[in-house]
Amino acid sequence: MNLLRKRHSSLVLNILIAIVITLTVNFSYLLSIIVDQRETTGGPQQEPEVVVVQARPEVRGELHLSKDGYGYILCDTLINTPHGERHLDSIFVSNRKARWYNLCDGDQIVCNFFPPRGDANPQLDKVLVQNGNEIPAPVIYDRPNRNQDMAVQIFYYFALTFILLSIMTVKLNMHNPNKRTRYKQRALAVIAVTVACYFFAPFTNWMTGKVMMIFQMKPMMMDWMVILKCIVVLVVAILYGRIYTLLFEQRKILSENELLRSENLQNQYNMLMGQISPHFFFNSLNSLSMLVRGKDEQKALEYIDQLSYTFRYIIQNGQNTKSKLQDEMEFARAYGELFKVRYADKLFFDVDVDERYNEWLLPALTLQPLIGNAVKHNTITRKHPFHISIRTEGSTLVVSNLKSPKLEPEPSTGIGLKNLSSRWRLIAGTDIEIIDNEKEFIVKLPLQDPSEE
Repeated sequence: MNLLRKRHSSLVLNILIAIVITLTVNFSYLLSIIVDQRETTGGPQQEPEVVVVQARPEVRGELHLSKDGYGYILCDTLINTPHGERHLDSIFVSNRKARWYNLCDGDQIVCNFFPPRGDANPQLDKVLVQNGNEIPAPVIYDRPNRNQDMAVQIFYYFALTFILLSIMTVKLNMHNPNKRTRYKQRALAVIAVTVACYFFAPFTNWMTGKVMMIFQMKPMMMDWMVILKCIVVLVVAILYGRIYTLLFEQRKILSENELLRSENLQNQYNMLMGQISPHFFFNSLNSLSMLVRGKDEQKALEYIDQLSYTFRYIIQNGQNTKSKLQDEMEFARAYGELFKVRYADKLFFDVDVDERYNEWLLPALTLQPLIGNAVKHNTITRKHPFHISIRTEGSTLVVSNLKSPKLEPEPSTGIGLKNLSSRWRLIAGTDIEIIDNEKEFIVKLPLQDPSEE
């Protein structure tokens, strides 16, 4: 599903970029259409503004056309204008008029014209004689209109741009590990496609007004405007392909880093859990050994039952990164019973947990090292019973006890608290708070709202 979504988004992006590039390379053509339409609609409206007292004069001259279809009829005569007599040396011929009358470079023309305005050249009105032949009416050729020309141009450059972008965003050699080689292959492919498509590029023959393809030109010539457009499309496609490749590689690197980070966290968690289980196992065997040596069978059996439950919980939940507070409290009660067997009427658990937080989460086996360390490092006698408090203060679980140090302190490696602190940072992303003063030892554990998972 994710792959389909990525392909769909890439396709839409290629289409949007192809549209933008198509409109960009054809901007001049769009502009010429607007100008031509203004000439067509504006000419007749401008004619009445010219005050003509007499019929438009006829002149004779030779036509000179440029490659763009515009030209001038060179003549040498005097004409009368509203501002007086003026020497006339040339008449402007628009490409529309040249196509309309099928005029060619070098034609001998007899025509009349629109009188000039100010210092501007007069414009051709009608062609009366062309190379000695009278022309009673304009020759209109069967050619596509400008809108059809534009549609052909847009379709061609859109198709070319989309094909090139698609090639640059597809891996041509999936088994080649060299990313630079793959990019060169795609670049060479789009160059070859552009060269091949150039011969099918449409262009407008200004002399005939017809839309043709490059391979239809006789003799074969290079149309520099078409070449320029194809080069622009090619360069944009190659640059876009490079940017796309870099973004794809960056996204892949981020994904791999995230995967490695998750695997690293899991490995660290498994290592920490591996340290907890043997520690708890050896302490439990020592306690059971003491009961057996004391020949207290009933307490030994009860101890074995509770020990079985606690080990079952560790096996079932040891690989879980998080547990519900309710489950942890049930385990803490069973774990506490193991110590109560040893410290009958000497060890007490003061539990005050708000039921509203029963479903809230914390790292699995959080309470086990706290209870074990409290029992390990404090004196527990009938004269000085020991209390462990487990309570909630808002959304924080607090485990505390008054300190009653043993006369001969047991050696401590600090593995339990270090593991707990490390697991909390890895799993919950927060730190626990440890308060160790002369009178009291307190650990504050922030619970996690399950709705924020």
